[in-house]
Amino acid sequence: MTPVESDHMIIWGWTGLSHDASLSVFSKADNLKLLWSAHSERYTRVKNDAELNYTILQEALQWGDPQRIYYYENPWWKKTRQLYAGQYNQLTSISPTKHMRNFYTDAPRSQYTSHHLSHAAAGYYTAPFNNTAVLVIDSIGEWNTTSIWSGRDNKLKRKWSQNYPHSIGIWYSAMTQRIGLKPQEHEYILMGMAAIGDANKYYDLIKMDFIKQMPSLKDPRTVFKRNCHRGCLDWRTDLNSEQDYADIAAATQRIYEEILNILLISAQVLTNQENIVIMGGCALNCVANSQAHKYFKDVWIMPNPGDAGSSVGCVLAHEQTHIKFSSAYLGHDIQGEYPVKDVIQQLKKHKIAAVASGKAEFGPRSLGNRSILADPRGSDVKDRVNKLKKREPFRPFAPAILAEYASNYFDGVTGPYMQYTAKCKQPDEFPAIIHSDGTSRVQAVSKDDTSGFRKLLEAWYAETGCPMLLNTSLNIRGEPLVNTRQDAQRWTKNYGVQVCLPK
Repeated sequence: MTPVESDHMIIWGWTGLSHDASLSVFSKADNLKLLWSAHSERYTRVKNDAELNYTILQEALQWGDPQRIYYYENPWWKKTRQLYAGQYNQLTSISPTKHMRNFYTDAPRSQYTSHHLSHAAAGYYTAPFNNTAVLVIDSIGEWNTTSIWSGRDNKLKRKWSQNYPHSIGIWYSAMTQRIGLKPQEHEYILMGMAAIGDANKYYDLIKMDFIKQMPSLKDPRTVFKRNCHRGCLDWRTDLNSEQDYADIAAATQRIYEEILNILLISAQVLTNQENIVIMGGCALNCVANSQAHKYFKDVWIMPNPGDAGSSVGCVLAHEQTHIKFSSAYLGHDIQGEYPVKDVIQQLKKHKIAAVASGKAEFGPRSLGNRSILADPRGSDVKDRVNKLKKREPFRPFAPAILAEYASNYFDGVTGPYMQYTAKCKQPDEFPAIIHSDGTSRVQAVSKDDTSGFRKLLEAWYAETGCPMLLNTSLNIRGEPLVNTRQDAQRWTKNYGVQVCLPK
């Protein structure tokens, strides 16, 4: 990594102080360019770390000292909501500028952007189209919980929003906690569990106990009967079996999909746009996301749509310019040639393989540079990988496939970032990557992708005639993804699976 030329301005954007701290580095001369983005947790090895640290700051400084720093929300607006919510212990929290200067003394003062604008901008200004609707759904920023925007000619205009305490994201997280999982972290497990539950069993009960008003085209608000910000562990404590939890998950997911469906139509009506961008933490719900293609010509979800991705968005909100976003490989670089032959050798021995090579993915999903890989055709592969990762048996694994073959094996929407689900046409042939409902969260790797991972898939296809691999994140439940060469070496030692590294 080399510093940017001195005539370029260096700009930082960052998130943190509540959860998922991240940092992004831009350069600006005639054009704005995203150089690097990374999650703080990858350096501290603390899952969802809310704070910055010296290591991530030092890596960012390799590009040069920043002349501007932007922060992803307005902490003073947030404090008014915290006061309203009775979160008195958070009112004395450290300012973003002071926190940054704890690690980087000469940091310029952080300039603030509103939370939902950061989300909207991260999606809009990285999208492959200029005119679009933008839908943001998350737990909460300062006050907004859901918002619809119109993006046109490099400008974002808010068309509608809903405020705290009515929050789809908070409710979904509360239901995650209610079934014994960790809120603000394990929502994706609830989504996966939904496939093995009966959505009908508790659907009416959940709607009756939690929802006062479902959204409509006349009024897109979802009005809740109770504030779920402090959870709902007291709700129906008699429902405590594993099957109850699965049925609650299924009903919760169905209700969320119904709400999203109305919001998508509302976004179309309010903006009169044929494209849509979906952002916020709820945009990680790949099962629900697939609905968007019913209403819009093109759909874009930036591969890091949650709060961490707003380290990109807060900069773009100020600069108001589209950037070329061609890859999620933006983080720490394990330099050297991608170890294609080493991985193939492991896979041909019917072993679980792992790889850490090139730049780390910016986002929650491994896309081939920090991945555990396996042959998707083996009948015992799913169980072996689940045992290694200490995961529940119902959890699905994603296939990574050469994009030109995706339609041969899957029916539905596919994309490069595992953001949608599609039905597998030959489920019996690929049991390792099929979920209980017959779907797969497909990563389609295009011919235009010049990454080492594309070369690996091509080599695997040439060897076996199979154009796909099981691809899951190189971590163990509760741990961040492997980041550095040293992390990979420790992982090999601790878990007994050889992580292939560049020579």
